Amino acid sequence: MKKLRILLADDHEVVRAGVRLVVEKQPGWEICGEASDGREAVALAGKLKPDVVVLDMSMPELGGLEAARQIKRALPATEILIFTGEASELVIHEVFKTGARGYILKTDLSEHLVAAIHALAGHKNYYTDRVSEVVFARYLDGASGAGQDKPEGLTPREREIVQLLAEGKSNKETATILGISIKTVETHRSTTMRKLRLDSFADLMRYAIRNKIVEA
Repeated sequence: MKKLRILLADDHEVVRAGVRLVVEKQPGWEICGEASDGREAVALAGKLKPDVVVLDMSMPELGGLEAARQIKRALPATEILIFTGEASELVIHEVFKTGARGYILKTDLSEHLVAAIHALAGHKNYYTDRVSEVVFARYLDGASGAGQDKPEGLTPREREIVQLLAEGKSNKETATILGISIKTVETHRSTTMRKLRLDSFADLMRYAIRNKIVEA
């Protein structure tokens, strides 16, 4: 019988240990790899080709949403379960766009983890009741013409650069991590500031926190 191979990505060892403990109790399941940041998660997924990736949304170097996008582009058959600390309408909308089939809150992780992985292993969606309530509320807002204004979107590359800069990386360090020139980083930074109508780096930091690109 083929084992279900699961890649685990979270920057906290205690969370990975807890998930590992639950997963390894399931017959036929195995943790084939662990990553502590989003960039490592993408690299390991490409190397190990897991059946399911359990992915924290808030990770250093490369956020979980962008990591999920890159994994799905490279491995369309790999299913992704994203977990995070909140269920805001904006976050859920962004999760849907990555191609991830599962989304649960960290507070629901122990209760729903096994059921979520079972669903994803069968290529089915899995969302908890609390997530469904937010989605339904969004639908009602849309039907009534209400709802939140959408923030102006960034390209995946712009989001990567904003995250790295907001995490305290210099232009040079960001260029090295992404394999691009310092000039390209500076150009993207300037373009992003203009696009978002921001006046200072402090404004960019606030944008990154508000839109969950980095944690406060």
